[in-house]
Amino acid sequence: MAKVTFNTDLCKGCGLCVSACPKGILAIDAAQINKKGYSPAVMMDQEKCIGCAFCATMCPDCIITVEK
Repeated sequence: MAKVTFNTDLCKGCGLCVSACPKGILAIDAAQINKKGYSPAVMMDQEKCIGCAFCATMCPDCIITVEK
């Protein structure tokens, strides 16, 4: 199983990772605000992650780490 981690304090909530996920398991967490004042991206269901790393590839700020 893959493990995806986000450095949520640096996320600007652009949503590119959300749109790149083929499983649709990423979302922007509107209930949370990070240090920069943005709503960060979060993993909704880690169990369904296939470890494709499309999210990490699309992230312009390189805040996503995918471990297989």
